[in-house]
Amino acid sequence: MTFEAIKQADQSYVLGTYGRFDACIVKGQGATCQDIEGRTYIDFTSGIGVNSIGYADPDWVAAVSHQAGELAHISNLFYTTPGALLAKTLCEKTGYARVFFGNSGAEANEGAIKTARKYSFDKYGPGRSTVITLVNSFHGRTVTTLAATGQDVFHNYFYPFTEGFCHVPAGDFAALEQAAENGVCAVMLEFVQGEGGVIPLDQDYVRQVYDFCKQRDILFIADEVQTGIGRTGKLLASEHFGVRPDITTLAKGLGGGLPIGAFLVTEELVPVMGPSTHATTFGMNPIVCAGANVVLRKVANEQFLKEVVMKGEKIRSCLTCIPEVESTSGLGLMIGVKLRHKKSADVVRECLKKGLMVLTAKDKVRLLPPLTITDKELTQGVQILWDVLESK
Repeated sequence: MTFEAIKQADQSYVLGTYGRFDACIVKGQGATCQDIEGRTYIDFTSGIGVNSIGYADPDWVAAVSHQAGELAHISNLFYTTPGALLAKTLCEKTGYARVFFGNSGAEANEGAIKTARKYSFDKYGPGRSTVITLVNSFHGRTVTTLAATGQDVFHNYFYPFTEGFCHVPAGDFAALEQAAENGVCAVMLEFVQGEGGVIPLDQDYVRQVYDFCKQRDILFIADEVQTGIGRTGKLLASEHFGVRPDITTLAKGLGGGLPIGAFLVTEELVPVMGPSTHATTFGMNPIVCAGANVVLRKVANEQFLKEVVMKGEKIRSCLTCIPEVESTSGLGLMIGVKLRHKKSADVVRECLKKGLMVLTAKDKVRLLPPLTITDKELTQGVQILWDVLESK
């Protein structure tokens, strides 16, 4: 099919919920991909944080291909080798006691919310079910995770939303303390608010909230759908903040390109979710788990994570030399770029024309390169962004 035929088919048969860029990507290697018309692009998006080890990593491809030839799906009514290995490795590397595997970040967050509410119900009975989240947060697009999301722009059309959520301003501990007086079972937050503008939370604030939760037996849930699996230069972003959440949710980069979600729980929460309390048909899929096992082997490595930090520092140091850049934010290879005059959406379009893929996060340009990006690809990508930002 030609590019025009592909666009026509897409526009004729797919619900129009996406504003697609004017390119049809057909293949990639590392942090470089190619469209159907032969144009190449340096990718600073990772498929919105998913392609953590880049395109077509040979070990990942081999593992996924082999598993596809052996067993694609069997359901959670049976044990599988890739799933058991992934669970073992993930728990050992993160220090958590158990994990549940789903298919997306929204599913992971739904599972975390259910676990928190059941923990509180089992221990205290009904009426202690509210989850506090932060203004400017993003936790997913299901009816429940939209209710958890603290951005009014997402709270349209789909009423009534799931009850039991309260949003307080990030950094305002007094507001959180006041909200916690009314039947709260959990606080859920992102250490770096990704969709909200790549804004890291204050270290002291996180510690204050964490200690408060421990004192009140309120569960502390970390949404690490975007920050987890090496994106910030640590396996989990919680390591930057010196806390161990009761529940951590993961997705995006864990699968290396295939759909997966997961939530991890501490030893205390292991008895909470027993048989039939939660389930999914596709979760713990053998092919997906085979790919995720490769991702973990590569990413859960001290030297690898140090290199992620260095790559992020290199990008930031280059960007701070550009007059159009007012500031940068984020951690590791999760970077927000605040501009002085240009509009981020315009920058994204111009970068694509010149062979660089970048994203937006509110009024910022957002950069999420593959963690394995080479120095050459990184330099080429930064140069394109520099040229676009310096153009008149």
